[in-house]
Amino acid sequence: MIKNNAVLATVAFALVVTVSSVSYTFYQLYQVNRTKHIDNIFTKHSLISQIYHTYIIKQISEPMFEANLALYDLEEISDESVYETIIRQGKILKSDGNGDEVMEEYTLSDAPFETHVAQQVITSMIEYRGGIYFWVESSRHSVLLLDQSIEPYHPVNLISAYGTLMSILMISFALIIYRLRPLRRLRKQIARFGEGDMGVRFRIDGSDEIALIANELDTTQNKIRSLIESRTLFLRNIMHELKTPIAKGRIVTTMLSDEKQQARFEGIFERLESLIGEFALIEEITSGNQHHEKKEYRLVDIIDGAVDSAMVDYDAVTCNVDTSIKIEVDYRLFVTAVKNLIDNAIKYSPDKKMEITVEGGEILFSNFGEPLKNPLSYYIEPFTKDHPTKDSFGLGLYIVDAILKEHGYVLAYERRGDNNCFIFVPLKSKRK
Repeated sequence: MIKNNAVLATVAFALVVTVSSVSYTFYQLYQVNRTKHIDNIFTKHSLISQIYHTYIIKQISEPMFEANLALYDLEEISDESVYETIIRQGKILKSDGNGDEVMEEYTLSDAPFETHVAQQVITSMIEYRGGIYFWVESSRHSVLLLDQSIEPYHPVNLISAYGTLMSILMISFALIIYRLRPLRRLRKQIARFGEGDMGVRFRIDGSDEIALIANELDTTQNKIRSLIESRTLFLRNIMHELKTPIAKGRIVTTMLSDEKQQARFEGIFERLESLIGEFALIEEITSGNQHHEKKEYRLVDIIDGAVDSAMVDYDAVTCNVDTSIKIEVDYRLFVTAVKNLIDNAIKYSPDKKMEITVEGGEILFSNFGEPLKNPLSYYIEPFTKDHPTKDSFGLGLYIVDAILKEHGYVLAYERRGDNNCFIFVPLKSKRK
């Protein structure tokens, strides 16, 4: 699936990487800005600690302490329930863990001297329901202050910039997908054209690169169609024109008084008719104009049809094929391919016998005889054969190979002992 949509997958991958990178960058930027915002706010804690220090050591009265807090927009939370709720449920943004030491001076009644006690003061900044609180505590006293002049960090500008950038990326991705849509349509049209649909059109309105490629394909297709039509018309006219003199020649042959000459001429005309028939079959297979209807057939039925078509003795063909084996083929064409192999196997075998078997989805045609003198690729070329005197045009294996390609098979050859084995190998086979 991914291979069939490689361009789309690449664009989608690029989008995912871009979105992930931008999102991570904005998240890091958010963390940095938030930290700076908290640090800037927390600098106020030194002022709050100083006010608290002066209050703890009783250098100022409580009314003066409250007045100083109000001067800096700080309000003390005196309600104990609210105090406890904020302390427990609030989120501590930052805390001065080191604390400040305050020297509290007091006099004992029974001592003639003053005592100084060091107390540690810890200031924490807490966020609770949109408010910023400073919690100042020591060993003997603590106070919770609401800072009315400060609000929690709200990354509105950052979110707006992120949303804008994401919108641009998504719109760009949608535009790319929209521009790539003609490619998918073009791929389907090319596949239909490859399957033999000559009526498909590639032309696309527009002036972009895809439209230019599609229009060039349309022009090329028209040229190919014209060439195929000219070739088909030429071959069919030749075959038609040849059949007329052959028919006349056979009629004239019957008028010959010399039986030897009559038989010779009849053999010549039969060979010419056979050659024309093979040319017609080759034209049908290679032109791509014919629609081959493929259905499931039992392999034994196809072999029986091929034996009948080859007009050979049934005893000459040993068929070791399971009757349950079925293959999806065009019956007429596949029967022709099997018939040609049966005909060749019997023709070139000294004992005039051959055997058909099935091994792992591969169909084997074996016969006793001499090994091939040339590679198989030599014999599947048209008009090639080892024995020029034989009654053959050298088109048998060429036709077999062309038919097999139409059905997803390839023709292979093996030498097994004293036998030649021609094999129909499915393209999906794992054979090496």
